[in-house]
Amino acid sequence: MYRTYYSLSTIPFRKDLDDKYLFESPNFSEGIARLEYLKGTRGIGVVVGEAGAGKTSLLRRFTATLNPSLFKAVYFPLSTVTVADFDRGLALGLGQEPKFRKVDMFGQIQQAVLNLFHNQRITPVLILDEMQMASNQFLNDISLLFNFAMDSENPFVLIMIGLPHFMERLKLSHNQPLAQRVIMRYSMQPLGKEDVRNYIQHQLKLAGANHDIFSPQAIEAIASRSRGFPRIINNLATNCLLYGCAKKLELITDEAVFAAAAETGV
Repeated sequence: MYRTYYSLSTIPFRKDLDDKYLFESPNFSEGIARLEYLKGTRGIGVVVGEAGAGKTSLLRRFTATLNPSLFKAVYFPLSTVTVADFDRGLALGLGQEPKFRKVDMFGQIQQAVLNLFHNQRITPVLILDEMQMASNQFLNDISLLFNFAMDSENPFVLIMIGLPHFMERLKLSHNQPLAQRVIMRYSMQPLGKEDVRNYIQHQLKLAGANHDIFSPQAIEAIASRSRGFPRIINNLATNCLLYGCAKKLELITDEAVFAAAAETGV
């Protein structure tokens, strides 16, 4: 096992890291600042980024900082639910037994949001993931559902997350009612070369590494092959450790990275 070979106390490059140990690149920190702004002003925000860019990690850190006595987070991935499932799930997430008719459920959800905000002093934070899969009708429903007091108040925080082309969809004329109400937009970017180096060192330090495992050339090769996407870095670096252990390499070189990349198809 490479942990023993490289004298690591735990497995590095894991996706189940505690939120407080997530790597904070400048891009990540800017994303948190944007979400904090949205939390303070309330309303609708959009976060987009390529698959593996770190959107989920960003939201994990943000939700972990929410005071449960002041905020109630409800998360929905559209990849696993239909629009009807979403309406019912949102009602349940807000502590309601979903009504049968859609129009009744809309009123039920809005009343639950208002009750939380005005009576319990709790702001609902609703996170909708995989929004690039949403139909235009669903986007229209979102615009109607989160219209309170003729759009004069925002007793909620709604965060829509998706791939970059979701932002382009919002620019279409039939989605303007929703787009015009978005007060925060943020695009997650991949890590730069220096950030990749810091990310790898951060992960290895968390795993208990007390010596260099990747050469500077290997780190540069990982940055190039991964294009700076943390998920790909994790997979490639892990395969490099497996490869290096199998080949008895004390230091993982760029040749080892290219070999591991060829095996994984990166």
